[in-house]
Amino acid sequence: MRPTSTVDNAGFKKMVNTLDKRYALPSRHHFSRVALPALFNKCHAEVANEVAKAEYFAITTDLWSSRTMEPYISLTIHYIDSDFRLNTKCLQTAFIPEDHTGQNIANGLREALAAWGLNEEKLICITSDNASNIKLAAELNGWIRLQCFGHRLHLAIENAMKDPRIDRAMGVCKKVVSSFSYSWKKKRALTEAQRQLNLPEHSLKTECPTRWGSRQAMVDRVLEQQKAIAHVFSSDRRARHLSLTWQDIDVLEAINKSLSPLVEFTDALSGEKYVSISFLKPTLHLFNNQILEVQDEDTDLAKSIKLKIVDYLNDKYSDTATQELLDMASALDPRFKLKYVNEDNRGSIEDRLIAEMKTVMENVPLETAATPAEDTEDAPKKKKKGLGSFFKVTTVTPPQQQDQAIASELQSYLQREILDAEEDPLKWWTESQRLYPRLSNLARKYLCIPATSSSSERVFSTSGNIVTCLRSSLKPDHVNRLVFLAKNL
Repeated sequence: MRPTSTVDNAGFKKMVNTLDKRYALPSRHHFSRVALPALFNKCHAEVANEVAKAEYFAITTDLWSSRTMEPYISLTIHYIDSDFRLNTKCLQTAFIPEDHTGQNIANGLREALAAWGLNEEKLICITSDNASNIKLAAELNGWIRLQCFGHRLHLAIENAMKDPRIDRAMGVCKKVVSSFSYSWKKKRALTEAQRQLNLPEHSLKTECPTRWGSRQAMVDRVLEQQKAIAHVFSSDRRARHLSLTWQDIDVLEAINKSLSPLVEFTDALSGEKYVSISFLKPTLHLFNNQILEVQDEDTDLAKSIKLKIVDYLNDKYSDTATQELLDMASALDPRFKLKYVNEDNRGSIEDRLIAEMKTVMENVPLETAATPAEDTEDAPKKKKKGLGSFFKVTTVTPPQQQDQAIASELQSYLQREILDAEEDPLKWWTESQRLYPRLSNLARKYLCIPATSSSSERVFSTSGNIVTCLRSSLKPDHVNRLVFLAKNL
């Protein structure tokens, strides 16, 4: 989103005049004081109307500091509407000048939900990173919290990288990349070496400390260009000390082999347009039994990395509340059902499904016969009773039959053929909700939960493009409006 001052730029005025000489370009004050507030109010009303219809919802949140070190907290809502469409709406990017204590964050989140007219009882889960203040805020509010899978995987890998051999190899690897990043002569020499050795003409990649995937990408590219790098260093005696030894190469290959299969999972579980929560249980199962399973040909270092990652993730996702949440989400996904639920827990998950189906039946009545409308001026006149009305009997389903209907619906769903893993579960529920009316409501309840807090981080990426060095004086309210429009229009 460009700043409103763009309309005062002489070049922009000339371009608009060239396009249409009759058009009178409004001033920057018109856009900032009239057009943008009107657009924000309209968009705000539309979003408020949409989220008010959400029967269940989940939220993600995160804290961020702008270029001018002003602290903001984001709030993003996720819900599945009656047509089984997964929706994500950024509700606010609020300025939070108070101390970032758990109590202040808890109060701020509650006030934000109240401001949008959202009932906390409809909140199923909050997904966040592992910051202690956000964890405390969720605890104080009595909300179920799901730890962001992306952050957990990052910490698991950081924990697995704590090894002197890795520290040395990564240190040398970073120095190699830096030597080419800051010297155009070395870049030119690398390109020539790549051509001579018939290697891809790829540039070396730099690591970002907060993104483990960038570390793996850096290692992978150094290994790919190993021969070209050695060729350049062999002709420069001042850089020969940076040459990778065979021990360093063995360590880097162990890192690359262990981490490269994990890259796609972080990206796949960070999407907003499709169901992700139900993939967590199958992903952890896949890590344990296939991707991170120790192989006979693995080096000792590769075995150590794999075991540390698996043990860390298993430990962090082992608490009962998280396991139940993941089991419920997996059970309500027609691609998985109870396939990845532990045998010992299947009975309890089925019992919980039945209990929640009963609650759904009490709170959201299923299709019943229409009741007569109350007498109003516009109401149609009552039809004269026919002879058959005297023999009509109103029946009430006994509780035992209701229980049987619920159990029958659940068993019918579980016994149905599992959906292909590439298919869309929301599309399946759209077509099957009449067959499973109670379960379809539970699917809307649990499948809206995001597996990562990437939505809130994307909000701050948008915010960073708005609060730039040339727009560092924007007021917090104006930042909130601009981010809201950028994310929801």
